[in-house]
Amino acid sequence: MNVRTLVINGLLAALYVAVSLVFKPIAFEMFQFRVPEMLNHLIVFNKKYIYGIVGGVFISNLLFSPMVPYDLIFGVGQSLLALLLVIYVSRFIKGIKGRMIATIIFFTFTMFLIAIELNLAFGLPFWLSWMTTAVGEFVVLLIGAPIIYGMNKRIQFEKWL
Repeated sequence: MNVRTLVINGLLAALYVAVSLVFKPIAFEMFQFRVPEMLNHLIVFNKKYIYGIVGGVFISNLLFSPMVPYDLIFGVGQSLLALLLVIYVSRFIKGIKGRMIATIIFFTFTMFLIAIELNLAFGLPFWLSWMTTAVGEFVVLLIGAPIIYGMNKRIQFEKWL
């Protein structure tokens, strides 16, 4: 990994952590609106953003989660799985908008891992937890898609790395 990629991913991870801190009251537990998750859309521009996104999730979960051991496994695992799925299907989807839709779908669906985590950590009902976390993820990513898409017109994320 070259220095530029390392620095940009470090800044991305730091941004994820900072936004997580600001929105901490609504970012953890059964009802989650983790606003920095909109940064997941960056993966559609360059797969190298995976390092910063996963790093940000790891650090945020380590610092702010009320269920650290579970979140380091399930939370980071969910992000990594969804990002890898998006990277894989992006080979077959040419347009940015289509890839962003795939990001929304994969991240929303894989929230079942967070539901398992909440069930193990707090004994919360699996199906209800999956529904509430999936809705939160869906809303954040749906709102984030046009924001990141619009920012890309100005910033051109694919050229950063």
